[in-house]
Amino acid sequence: MTTTSSRFFDELAKLMTNAAGAAQGVRNEIDQLVKTQVERVLNDLDVVQREEFEAVRDMAAKAREENERLQARIGELETKLKDGKS
Repeated sequence: MTTTSSRFFDELAKLMTNAAGAAQGVRNEIDQLVKTQVERVLNDLDVVQREEFEAVRDMAAKAREENERLQARIGELETKLKDGKS
């Protein structure tokens, strides 16, 4: 009786292990399908990726700094021009 019970529980443990592995596989497959669908929807909405957004943000910050530098330089030149004409 002990051997039969032991074999039964061994088989039950194998079955549970296989079921857990199958469940993990199904979960991975569902995760991949959801990810694919979300990417498709975002592409249809023309949403930019984070890397692209950050690159454009950095370019805008540099352009803003350059604009401020040029405005200061123009102010200096205008002041010199006024002083030279007076």
